[in-house]
Amino acid sequence: MKEAVEKIIKALVGDAEAVEVSEISDSRNVKIEVRVGEGDMGRIIGREGRTVKAIRSLLFYAGQKQGKRFQLDIVD
Repeated sequence: MKEAVEKIIKALVGDAEAVEVSEISDSRNVKIEVRVGEGDMGRIIGREGRTVKAIRSLLFYAGQKQGKRFQLDIVD
């Protein structure tokens, strides 16, 4: 799932080289942390948070199929 999130984020930002995605998991919970360049934070969040909400929805439904709970955090 980390690769899918990384591909989506890199398609949205202006500086794809500055994107860092890390995955921390225990038995059922998977935490995905995303770091982007300084000017790209607004692009990821989107207007009124719609973009990040859509990505989180994708992760929720993917987690339903896999029996896991994905959490997406955008880190400064």
